[in-house]
Order: sequence, then C-alpha cells, then structure tokens
Amino acid sequence: MDASQSHSNNPNLNPIPNPLASSVPVWPTIDGSLGLSEEESVKYARRFYKFGFALLPLLWAVNCFYFWPVIRHSRSFPRIRPYVVGSAVGFTLFSAVLCSWALTFSIGGERLFGPLWDQLVMYNLADRLGLVGWS
Repeated sequence: MDASQSHSNNPNLNPIPNPLASSVPVWPTIDGSLGLSEEESVKYARRFYKFGFALLPLLWAVNCFYFWPVIRHSRSFPRIRPYVVGSAVGFTLFSAVLCSWALTFSIGGERLFGPLWDQLVMYNLADRLGLVGWS
C-alpha cells in the first residue's frame, strides 16, 4: 500500500498542518499576533541590542523577555536571533560583573581595601567636602 493512498483513505488526518502544534513559533514576540511583524521585530531587536551598549543593559533584559520565542526555538527567525542571543550574553555578563562588584564591597569592605576604603565609600562624602554644618 502506497503512503499517498493511506493518507487519502484516512479521514482523521488533517491535510492543513496546525501552526500551533509545530515546534517553530509563528510570532517572534511573546504577545503573539498582537505584537510586531517580523520586519519590525528585526528593527526593535537591533535597537535594543545596540542601546544596551550605551550603558542601558536593562534593555538587553527587555530584549530577551520580549523575544523569548526566538531564544526558545533555535531554528526560528534567523534574522532576529543574533541580536537576542547577543542581548542575553550581554545581560548575563553585566549581571555577573554587577554582582561580583556588589559582593566585593559588601563582604570585603574595610578588611579587603584597608586605608583606601575611606576614599572609596560615598557615605562620608559630605564630611570630606565640609557640607555638614551641624554646629
């Protein structure tokens, strides 16, 4: 029996594939059909990626969140994927640097930095500049 004959004889097989059942998403954004088209998505993903380098790394996080279907499905939307994956890498590196900096200052403190600690901290800045007029 031929495969085409078995397909035509089976009334349960749907000749039109269901796009929701496939592993490739139909929309590049998390808001589906309410979101952007693929052309607009490329523009926005590129802008978020580039502005993340302008000391706005939270835009990288927004880019990853908004284009989550692009990250989740590796073969979908190849024009958008480099910007979103780059944003994910950038935000991960930024988070690692920020956490290590915060932990260094909070755990190490004066024991780690010694006499340099008084010049690094900002809570005594008003005293050093003579801005405190308590008398």
